[in-house]
Order: sequence, then structure tokens, then C-alpha cells
Amino acid sequence: MPGSPDGPQPVAATSTGLVRRRPGFVWLLAALLVPAVLAAVLLIIRTGPTEDDLRDRSLAALRAQGINGVQVTVDGRDATVVVPAGADPQQARDIVAHVEGVREATATGNTSLEVADPIPTTSPTPTPTPTPTSIAVFSVNRTDESFTVTVAVRDQAAKDAIVREMQGLGANFVDAITVDPDAGLANTKALTALLRTLSTATGDASISYDGSTVKLTGQVADQATKATAARAAAAAVPGAIIANQFTIPQAAKPPISEACQTFEARLAQLSTKNKIVFLSGTAIVNDPSRPSVLRAAALLKSCETARVEIAGYTDNLGSTASSLPLSQQRADAVKAALVKLGVPSDRMTSRGYGEANPVASNDTAAGRVANRRVEIRVP
Repeated sequence: MPGSPDGPQPVAATSTGLVRRRPGFVWLLAALLVPAVLAAVLLIIRTGPTEDDLRDRSLAALRAQGINGVQVTVDGRDATVVVPAGADPQQARDIVAHVEGVREATATGNTSLEVADPIPTTSPTPTPTPTPTSIAVFSVNRTDESFTVTVAVRDQAAKDAIVREMQGLGANFVDAITVDPDAGLANTKALTALLRTLSTATGDASISYDGSTVKLTGQVADQATKATAARAAAAAVPGAIIANQFTIPQAAKPPISEACQTFEARLAQLSTKNKIVFLSGTAIVNDPSRPSVLRAAALLKSCETARVEIAGYTDNLGSTASSLPLSQQRADAVKAALVKLGVPSDRMTSRGYGEANPVASNDTAAGRVANRRVEIRVP
């Protein structure tokens, strides 16, 4: 009726006098299915990442202990570990069982993970070592005063080339070169390379061929010169034995400074009096330890040849899988801070040791603080 919008309205009747009604069982079915669908979706959302997380952390824990090539499957909170041949299933099971969140772990070996035997191959036929050609014996001797070249070459042109080479070296030259078309040295370029090598030698030096072996003696400047001479000798007499007895002068070691002589003792004293400890569960040096990092940098810079190891540690509050990487992060953080303070990176190595080697009892708060540390030491 007009003026009554919230009141009951008349219901129109059909010609048969019956009123349409929505079946009640549809609402009942919806009331039952909707909660079940929601519960299933929530279970999928909740279960999937949890199992993935447990599997990933289990694999990380195994890798931290040096066990690789492992298969881990997780059903709910129960883990199944399949290890390759050669790995210890019991050890793998114990590692995974201690991963936080894992309720039960089982482990088995899997021979299918073994590396296949290599396919046998036929050994190649060894290449025969060439025998020296028919070359007459020769020698080249050098002293501080002169060169003496005693060698046979194939023709006069080859002899002239060697003479020009010797004259170009500006040394006193004793010419004992002969021409022998049959047994003369064919590769005169290799011989001139040997002559240039001798010209850079120190003191007495020689190159000689006795029919089977080319022998090189004396002192040359460096390893590259020695290697070049060996290649030239092999080219001069193919198939001959090369006895490369050239030596290289040893560089004099610089004297050890007083700062370096006392470095290790001073480092031990610094480590005793200046601890470097961290906030719990982090790789952040606590405030009282920051001056210790500065003092360590000054000590390391006092001896430029000193090399040290930066060792990181944790207390025992975390799992083995988390404590080892955290200790490595702590060692890396201190190394990075020392590099910023001017210590060369190549003089330091960083390594995490996890919960190993505690310096105090982990049963007290003070002891755990002491164990959350970095030690700097001579390796």
C-alpha cells in the first residue's frame, strides 16, 4: 500500500493458485560444499610451501656436510632421503632428522645414482719418436770475452747468414764453421735463435750436440728464455734428446722487517685483548667490538707480507645447517671491513667453522656471546 515501503507486499498467485519456492536441498548442499572447498584450498596453500621449504633446508644441510647428489622428498613433515652409491644413508638420515620442522626421516641408498662405467676405448697407437737426422756434431761456446761456433752447415749461404748474425751481436767471434752438404745443419734459423739466447746468458754458457743429445748449459735471464732455447734446439736437430740445463738466477729475498718478525706474537696478543663478537643470529659486529676491527686492520697493515685466516664461529642455539653458513657470513663480513680499511684482500682468507671450538660454555648467556666470534690468526 502507498506509504508502507517496509511492510509485507501481496504475493501474486498463478492461475493454478500455487506459489513457486526454491528447493531447500540446494542451500543445504552449498552449506556443505563451500567449507570443504575452502579447507582444501587452505590445505594446499599451507602444505605445498611447507614441504618445499623442508626439502630445500634438508638439501642445504646435506650440502653443508659435503653430501651431494641426494634426492629428498617430503610428505607432510616426514622426509625420505635417497643417497647415491658411496654415501652413508645413516649419516644423511641423521642430518635431515635434525632439520627444524622435520618429524621423521628415513634414508636409503640408490645404485641408480652411480656414475656409469666409462665406455672402454681402444688405446691409440703411439706415435714413434723421430730419430735424429744425420747431422754432424756441433758446439757453440760463450765466455765473457768471445763466442766460438764449431758447426757444419749445408752451404756457403747458410755460413754467411750465421756470420752476419754473430757480427750483429757485436761479440768477438771465433769462426769454426765448415760446409758439409750431406751432414751439415739444415735449420740455420734455429741455430741463430740459439746464438741469440747465448748472447743474453750470464758468464760461461754452451750448446752442444754429440750425435744424440743437445745439451744446453749456463745461466739465462728467465723461464721464457730457457723455454725458447729448448724449442730452438729441438728444431735444429729433430728427434734429438734435449737436455736443457740452463739455470735461472734466484731473486734475493727482501729482508724481513722487525714488524713482520713480531707480527704473529702481536696478533696473538691483539686477539686476546680485543675480541670481535656478533649480535645473535646475525653477521653484525656488536658495538663494543668495532674498535677491535680497527686495531686488527692497523696491525695487518704494519706487515705487508703477512697472511691471515679469518675464522668465523657461532654458539649452539641454531641447527648445524644454519650455524655453518652463518659462521661463514661472519668471517666474510670482517674480511670485507678490513679490505675497506686498506688491507689487501689477497692476504686474507675467510672460513666458517659453525659451532666448533667453543671458547666458553654455551650454557650461559655470557658464554654464548663469547662463542659468537671471529678469530684472526696466522694459518
